[in-house]
Amino acid sequence: MLLYKLWRSFVKEILLLKRDIGGIVIIFVMPLLLIVTITLIQDSTFKNLEGSKIPIIFIDNDKSEVSKNIKQELETSKTFQLLTNYNEKSAQEAVFSGDYQMAIVIPENLTKDLNSNIDSKVQTIVSSFGLEGDSAAAKKPVATKAKEIHLYFDPATNAGFKNSVMNSVNKMVFEIENKKIYKAFQDQLGTEENLDENKNLISFKEITPKKGAMDVMPNSVQHNVPAWTLFAIFFIVVPLSINLVKEKSQGTSVRARISPTPYFVHILGKTFTYLIICIIQFLLMVAVGIYLFPYMDLPAFDVSGKMFQLIVVTLFSGLAAIGFGVLLGTIADTQEQSAPFGATSVVVLAAIGGIWVPVFLMPDFMQTVAKFSPMNWGLNAYYDIILRNSGIGGIAKELAFLLIFYIAMVSISIFYERKQNAV
Repeated sequence: MLLYKLWRSFVKEILLLKRDIGGIVIIFVMPLLLIVTITLIQDSTFKNLEGSKIPIIFIDNDKSEVSKNIKQELETSKTFQLLTNYNEKSAQEAVFSGDYQMAIVIPENLTKDLNSNIDSKVQTIVSSFGLEGDSAAAKKPVATKAKEIHLYFDPATNAGFKNSVMNSVNKMVFEIENKKIYKAFQDQLGTEENLDENKNLISFKEITPKKGAMDVMPNSVQHNVPAWTLFAIFFIVVPLSINLVKEKSQGTSVRARISPTPYFVHILGKTFTYLIICIIQFLLMVAVGIYLFPYMDLPAFDVSGKMFQLIVVTLFSGLAAIGFGVLLGTIADTQEQSAPFGATSVVVLAAIGGIWVPVFLMPDFMQTVAKFSPMNWGLNAYYDIILRNSGIGGIAKELAFLLIFYIAMVSISIFYERKQNAV
């Protein structure tokens, strides 16, 4: 008998949705438009995060050893693509107009003046120890004016990027100067040790957590497919809460209360109905990622061997969204209250949960706030599956949070509904 009542509640929800064409459009069509649009917009940004080279202007007025070393270091890096068909004036105009983020200008005679300065200093030091050296060279005046490498930055360039570039250039110049000083001492002291054999005593090795062949950093598709799936799932809050308000205004909820069917059965009926909708939304999003994105010059969304885990995350995320929608529909008295608040709250949860902007790009404070958004729990679970090849055990914490959120929302709704009816 209980199953029959649950079935009739499920049928009732389907009929309500069939009468709400606008709600159906919001649930299915809008997320598909958003995922395509946002992924196309963000793709270039994610490619930069993945290591695509940034075009910068490089002008070599020295054309000698030091400038060639700097150029070689920049070319072998994974960050910059050098453009050399500019002079300093045209480079300045191109950068300040926003065509390029930066330009590096190496001054004339940089190598010559650096060698002369180093030789003079080494001669002075060697002579001070009473060692034999070129006394004439030791008496040469040391150049006091430092050579300037000009760095032009687009005014809109992020300060962190500027500091990173300047630190990198300083590091390259420092290493070149150290090698030259070492070589000058070798020449003065007559040692035959090969400079190339003297490597750094301390080096850095980057270790990135990996499982299989997947990196932790997502590309645009790996972020946007699960992100906008979650946004679509949580947007069911709007039609769900509206339907609950309609039931109250039309007297349906009164008839439900005086019937022998417990109130939680009506909640379960809504839960099963909207869980099916969540699965359909997820499958549509995945289909776009697999079949449409490759035709738009975007990476394909790979779900091989992960479909079951992704569906499990979708179900638990759907539960969290349904619980929130039930609470909102239970508390709201009019559609004018439920619809705007539901839409706004979903957008806010999406913003702080990493849907619009990935959490790893947020400042530290917002990364902490994001941990309180159920959308962030779902997104982290999707990330663990897609990027780290985690199984159900690896996402158990996020699934538990989503389930607890659903139970808490529904419990508050039932308590509020009983309190209102007792008055």
